[in-house]
Amino acid sequence: MKSPNPAGRPPGSNAQTKLVQRMLENADGIVDMLLAKAMEGCTNSASLILSRIMPSIKAQAQLVAFDFDHTAPVSAQVEQVISAIADGTVPADIGRQIIDAIGTLSAIRANEELEARITALEEKQG
Repeated sequence: MKSPNPAGRPPGSNAQTKLVQRMLENADGIVDMLLAKAMEGCTNSASLILSRIMPSIKAQAQLVAFDFDHTAPVSAQVEQVISAIADGTVPADIGRQIIDAIGTLSAIRANEELEARITALEEKQG
């Protein structure tokens, strides 16, 4: 059967394309209206405008300073962090992140040590 419309649908004929075209034609008016409302004190308009022109402020972990001996055994390092949390030097959420980092580093070091020991044993056996 031969297609009744061999050329296909003409470009720009669907509803979405027409709506986008109308929005583009009226974009200046929409922006002007939003600006006017924002200047009148409409917080929703101001928020919409600002969200489009200014990046969001991202949360950042606060910097902390406390006595920490990175050469101490892992358990002693964790005790140092817990002590800093207890005395209020380090917030609990930041302390948790530090303890997690200590644990991750400890696991990495353990894997490296195990790999070195296995390599040494393999070389010894020839």
